[in-house]
Amino acid sequence: MTPAPHRSHTDDLLSFIAASPSPYHVVAGAAQRLEKAGFRELRGTDDWTGATGGLFVSRAGALIAWYVPEDAPAHTPFRIVGTHTDSPNLRIKPAPDTGTSGWRQIGVEIYGGVPLNTWLDRDLGISGRLALRGPDGVPRNRLVQIDEPLLRVPQLAIHLDRSVNEGVALDRQRHIAPIWALGDPQEGELLRRVAAAAGEDPADVLGWDLMLHDIQPPGYLGVDREFVVASRLDNQVSVHAGVTALVDAATGATQPGFIPVLAAFDHEEVGSGSETGAQSPLLERILSRSVSARGGSDEDWSRALAGAFCVSADMAHAVHPNYSERHDPDHRPLPNGGPTIKVNVNQRYATDSTGIAMFTAAAERAGAPWQPFVSNNAMPCGTSIGPLTAARLGVTTVDVGVPGLSMHSARELCGVRDPGYLAAILTTIMVGD
Repeated sequence: MTPAPHRSHTDDLLSFIAASPSPYHVVAGAAQRLEKAGFRELRGTDDWTGATGGLFVSRAGALIAWYVPEDAPAHTPFRIVGTHTDSPNLRIKPAPDTGTSGWRQIGVEIYGGVPLNTWLDRDLGISGRLALRGPDGVPRNRLVQIDEPLLRVPQLAIHLDRSVNEGVALDRQRHIAPIWALGDPQEGELLRRVAAAAGEDPADVLGWDLMLHDIQPPGYLGVDREFVVASRLDNQVSVHAGVTALVDAATGATQPGFIPVLAAFDHEEVGSGSETGAQSPLLERILSRSVSARGGSDEDWSRALAGAFCVSADMAHAVHPNYSERHDPDHRPLPNGGPTIKVNVNQRYATDSTGIAMFTAAAERAGAPWQPFVSNNAMPCGTSIGPLTAARLGVTTVDVGVPGLSMHSARELCGVRDPGYLAAILTTIMVGD
């Protein structure tokens, strides 16, 4: 059976995922864990002068957290773990109430690279946030999570489509709207249901960011329960590991020799081009301001970046047993073999030999295995926030990730040991011993 330390970490991971059906819930859950460990939230309008200890800034679906040891010089280098909070899914349109042929349906838009067949015939709930009327004309936000079987995207019966097993693609425009009732569409029905779940008056709802999620809880799979199966492993595995590592670095017996940082961005699955994405100046501005708040100069800021190191942590591909020809023949990671180091010479990943050396040295100190990954030359390579962070900050960066199957599916799989291995390595990097 799986050793207890790994199972303990993944038990906590599954609780984190179950409570985080949207990027906004990911940030709220991470912030709650940080506050429990003694971190405090800073707002942009606050005075940051002299701020030390555990600190974080949250903005919608993004969170930047860091820990400043007492008496750390302003030029102390950063150790950054970069992740993302979003996952491919179905997002509710601004005018959602629709229907046809006597069925009431909800209009949705496809977010990111969604394998649509994995969303068919699943019981779906609703989550996200509401923007509500607030005092002095300033909107307030309210999270909502409805873990009830409200909706379903029904698959066409095989009797009506004999070609379904021949790889016929789902029509994205016409057949993705989930059903949730019989009868004609009723304008405002969805808003009333969601507002009631949040305990709010529908008249106070001015806007929303709502999405669908599979309500099947995360769990374990396999004869020895050696696999984790859950929605949104990409990339909540890495967010959870980053939060765990940052808390361990801040509360451990040994004070970090660096400024450990967790940067959890939103919108990675659609290119990171938003105010909370990795292409934005969010991380750069926050880290620069943290240096200035401790009395640092431009020279201190430059020195802190010159000695910085970033680990971009995102899910990776394990070799697929039914499609092994799609993988490089000499790079075939397996679950429970440790995180992968992802390499692409065309800079779809930011890894170079220096980054490899730093990560593998930390893995050795943590007693954790690792595996190399490179894409098959005949297959397009994915990417991550690593190249964006490396280009924006000019810091040494390595792209890594827990290997899994069914990436971007409504339900993904990884090894039970690998999330704990990743967290242990990240802790070692943040502490710097």
